[in-house]
Amino acid sequence: MLETSQRLLALLALLQTRPAWTGAELAGRLEVTTRTIRNDIDRLRELGYPVDATRGAAGHYQLGVGAKLPPLLLDDEEAVAVAIGLRAGVGVAGMAESSARALTKLEQVLPHRLQRQVNAINKAMEKGPENTGSNVEAPEIPSGVLATIAACIRDEHFLRFEYVVPDGVSLRSAGSGVASELPILVEPYRLVSWHGYWHLVARDEESVWRTYRVDWMSLRMATGRRYQPRPMTDLNYTDFVLRDVATTGWKVHARITVYAPAREVLSRIHAAVGIVESVDENTCILVTGADSLEIIAVYIGMLGLDFRVDGPPELITHLETVGNRYLKAIR
Repeated sequence: MLETSQRLLALLALLQTRPAWTGAELAGRLEVTTRTIRNDIDRLRELGYPVDATRGAAGHYQLGVGAKLPPLLLDDEEAVAVAIGLRAGVGVAGMAESSARALTKLEQVLPHRLQRQVNAINKAMEKGPENTGSNVEAPEIPSGVLATIAACIRDEHFLRFEYVVPDGVSLRSAGSGVASELPILVEPYRLVSWHGYWHLVARDEESVWRTYRVDWMSLRMATGRRYQPRPMTDLNYTDFVLRDVATTGWKVHARITVYAPAREVLSRIHAAVGIVESVDENTCILVTGADSLEIIAVYIGMLGLDFRVDGPPELITHLETVGNRYLKAIR
């Protein structure tokens, strides 16, 4: 049986995990009697925690709203997930200072083993620029997967995984990472978060720089083998991901003739989001992409320049539909 102080912390943690608990449920989880639970609830109230009780057949306990924020009790995976979210929030307008303060407080109370995980993630991750939203739902990535990859980056260990592209996605749009159900061995260097997707920048066994979508990776047993780091020198890791994804990593790729100088187009987009090729003083080609036709249509409209879509045909059809819809709205 847990000591009283340990039991009170465990009881508080349970009350924070869901809205309502019966006394019998709490007693069963903590392996004590319902009388002990009642006494422990009274102790929590004496310490300033507002615990509400409902009597009757549907009786239950729930953590109420108090005058101050009680300490949150997080398990290891929850603490790492919160740290990742706070680290990402540092780059969000209006949240940078508060996210940084919260992250500092969390790191101060983390056990050493979790501090190493969080520090590895902080050093391993970068965040790409946000241009617009997406109508494609971002995949859920287990925090443990990110923590494992970040630890390999920190410790300079080879990473082994399978890389399977989902059905309906062409190999060309899988990014520069080569799909394979056989284990792939790489030197991992950086995790980059961009538009809700996580990408790993790594050298493959042929010393070629590639990007891999983390949600398409299935990690295999740790190698424990160290590699001699050879960092990227010609580009930073975020720009490499953006350029790689812009040319190979989208579900939909587009080639657009823009009737404006290349320098004008580059001034209106992030240089790594698309490839801009000059045709003459007043014309250029923009090669870009997105995860849906709708998103590309938004990108093109945001340029504020005259253009012609060279492909794909599906995008031309979509723009015709959208154009007719806009015309109907103003007639």
